[in-house]
Amino acid sequence: MLDFEKEHELYLKSIKKNNNKIKVTRLLILILFFALWELAGDLKWIDPFLTSTPSRMWKSLIKIYNEGTLFTHIWVTCFETILGFLSGTILGTLIAILLWWSDFLCKVLDPYLVVLNALPKVALAPIIIFWVGNGKTAIILVALLISIVVTIISVLNGFNEVDKDKIKLLKTFGATKFQILNYLIIPASIPTLISALKINVGLSWVGVIMGEFLVAKEGLGFLIIFGGQISQLDMVMMSIIILSIIAYIMYESVAFLEKKLK
Repeated sequence: MLDFEKEHELYLKSIKKNNNKIKVTRLLILILFFALWELAGDLKWIDPFLTSTPSRMWKSLIKIYNEGTLFTHIWVTCFETILGFLSGTILGTLIAILLWWSDFLCKVLDPYLVVLNALPKVALAPIIIFWVGNGKTAIILVALLISIVVTIISVLNGFNEVDKDKIKLLKTFGATKFQILNYLIIPASIPTLISALKINVGLSWVGVIMGEFLVAKEGLGFLIIFGGQISQLDMVMMSIIILSIIAYIMYESVAFLEKKLK
């Protein structure tokens, strides 16, 4: 018994050591990437005006921070993304439940879902702007449209992949459709729901940034398009780096939720 516990402890230590190695290696790759980027710019291997460098991006960051608008831009984009992400996920899941509940409705709407999934939702952005106006609502709706159809399809497929024999067993014991949904379908589809969340993180950012390109007067997407218009590519690259960091944090938050639900 003691030997087993010792082996188990050694196994856990080896797993932890391996995870630490992975984290350190990732960090070293990131540091090396930025160091080579800076070096390439200083030695004129690349044109710093076109590609910027970490030091130039840092100066741009300090400049916008001193202007007092940096955190406003970050907050606006994060707020729009989180709202679009949550609304797309929740509404998409509710529609998927409705389609699972009604087989007739699911078969009727199936071709429309296929068409909507194939349609580039970004093309609808100008129409949405005319419908709801030139503001945050339009940006959030673009993010919602981009993520909702993917959520419906992926969650509904997850519901339909639940073991049919288990459903028949519950029906045999007299379970209602709501009980089947609550005690079997949703718990069995948790991995699918988490997968939909991970996908929606990226899609929501795409929707928000695209919306900000078109109508925003603040936000990271606005900084990117504004920096391009005035040939301040340091501002553009800085905004992209900030977006990457925040998107990664959002993705890791979903991964943390996944671990908690296991």
